[in-house]
Amino acid sequence: MRVLVIGGGGREHALVDAIARHDGTQIYCAPGNAGISSLAEIVRVKADDVPSLLKFADETNIDFIVVGPEQPLSVGIVDAFTAKGIRVFGPTKLAARLESSKVFAKEFMKRWKIPTSGFATFSANEQAELVKYLKDAKYPVVLKADGLAAGKGVSIINSFREAEVELDKYFVKKIFGSSADRVVVEEFMKGIEASVFAITDGQDYVILPPAQDHKRVGDNDTGKNTGGMGAFAPTPFITDMDMVRVKSEVIEKVLEGTRAEGFPYSGCLYCGLMLTQDGPKVVEFNVRFGDPETQAVLPLVKSSMLDLLCGVASNEVKSYKLELNDSSAVCVIAASKGYPDEYEKGKVIEGLGIQNENLRIYHSGSKRVDGKVVTAGGRVLGVTGIQRGGTIRDAAKLAYDGLSKIQFDGMFFRHDIARTAIEYESSKGSNR
Repeated sequence: MRVLVIGGGGREHALVDAIARHDGTQIYCAPGNAGISSLAEIVRVKADDVPSLLKFADETNIDFIVVGPEQPLSVGIVDAFTAKGIRVFGPTKLAARLESSKVFAKEFMKRWKIPTSGFATFSANEQAELVKYLKDAKYPVVLKADGLAAGKGVSIINSFREAEVELDKYFVKKIFGSSADRVVVEEFMKGIEASVFAITDGQDYVILPPAQDHKRVGDNDTGKNTGGMGAFAPTPFITDMDMVRVKSEVIEKVLEGTRAEGFPYSGCLYCGLMLTQDGPKVVEFNVRFGDPETQAVLPLVKSSMLDLLCGVASNEVKSYKLELNDSSAVCVIAASKGYPDEYEKGKVIEGLGIQNENLRIYHSGSKRVDGKVVTAGGRVLGVTGIQRGGTIRDAAKLAYDGLSKIQFDGMFFRHDIARTAIEYESSKGSNR
């Protein structure tokens, strides 16, 4: 089978790695990165260049497409490939609105009574109304840009003075461009976050091990929001009862609602959750695998990921049997100096030749220059420790031991990924 994976980050490296375990598969990746190049043939086409990707798929007789990032999904890449008769994993443009528009997602949840925080929406020409709303608000509140913002269009605001600063960034400096032409103001939810991936053909679904990521750039959840500085799976904080409610009150409601409204959902439904005192509530939906959670979740899957992804495209998820390794995984992101703001590029990465079957080094932002691997992004590597039959603590030690052998100028990472889970395991005396 000829498979084309679209994207070039850590998520796509993890997907390519999982697909590569399926014998007889020829994998291509566009645009890929230095790490992916050892597993797949690199295609020098950007992930959102739909016409060029269609041409390549046609000329190369691609059998199956896996779309990684949100941007091409939001512009209808799945619709384009489907129209050409090529099987593809991912939601349609209409279904992708669950991520590409925060306003749409919140209003959809309201219509279908999916548990989430209270909210209000405002357009750019309603700034006077927005200011009045924020003056009267109970803080903290969460301010979100409506459109795609690479995981950074979210601000937790603790006072009206902070709100004024953020509004200047959104509407005057326009740091998120047209993505902030509309904004959502949400009630702040207290609890523990969790990420649940439902792989669905629109009717049936499979749930992968739940994970938790770390959005803040600094230790102890300090500093700016990022695309994610690390993740661990499975998270011990989500209970069996929580999962029962997530299935019935979130996933099945989404599938019912999208079918009823004429855009059946197919692909990976990422449910970003807050585990509150009142039960799980949706923070956000993503319409693709999360990054970096994917780098912690996929190593736990023993059964064929390619069979699952193909099952989605063929409406055969019901017959898929998910098998998991008895493992824990922790992924720690190595980032470039300056991230999540302007960052340096072109720094030579040393130490990538680590040999350890319990360690994965997923490339997020790298490329080859003159025979060397150099940095090419803000998030550069995702180093994942996988402890079979062990604890989150064991997996974290593997990840950090691996990181200690890797170096590039300006490299930094958080030192507390999975700490809360490790402390929880210790308090419970967990031996898995």
